[in-house]
Amino acid sequence: MMDEKDIEFEGKGLHLDGKPKGLIFAVSAPSGTGKTTLCNMLLQEFKDIKPSVSFTTRTKRPGEENGISYHFINDSEFDRMIKEDEFIEWANVFGKRYGTAYKSVFNPDRLSDILLEIDVQGVDKLIKTYNTNNKIAANRPVTIFIMPPSYEDLCERLKKRGGMDPAELDKRLNAAYEEIKKSVFYDYIVTNDDLNEAYLKLKSIVIAERCKNLQKV
Repeated sequence: MMDEKDIEFEGKGLHLDGKPKGLIFAVSAPSGTGKTTLCNMLLQEFKDIKPSVSFTTRTKRPGEENGISYHFINDSEFDRMIKEDEFIEWANVFGKRYGTAYKSVFNPDRLSDILLEIDVQGVDKLIKTYNTNNKIAANRPVTIFIMPPSYEDLCERLKKRGGMDPAELDKRLNAAYEEIKKSVFYDYIVTNDDLNEAYLKLKSIVIAERCKNLQKV
């Protein structure tokens, strides 16, 4: 029988279930699936989840803010960050580069969780880095893939965005096909058929992961 003197419970939170645990929630989806909308809903409700702001060489779109939507930098600055090993991962997406910096994700005090919008190339590199690099050893990636209900639905969503000729649309759909094939490697898959239902599933993942016993042996 365990000696009560070996256990000091008084005044201590034993597990703090539902609280941040220094997790990285890495969310991927094909273009047009609603990933950004769902992530924004999550950040609106969970104030103790902090967004990781990626670096990109693409131009700023209407309504986007530097340092909030992305860190918009030129190619020479991006090259410098690669050379100085400042990225956990980076990828070329449709001719523009996107990167996740250590300083945007690494959370040594573990007072908040991190939300990372990232493509499938980036998730693969993130997991490999987590398994081999002690810079992010304190943070455990939780990978979530947002799935469109069908290719037909995704095609209609992309058409509604406008600004794409048929060749560009085909390029996006082909990329989506390849991304969806890699969804089998993700921890969770959420189909965005109904936005509110998809969000309920997404927030449930956050709650469940925060309650998970990370010390299980």
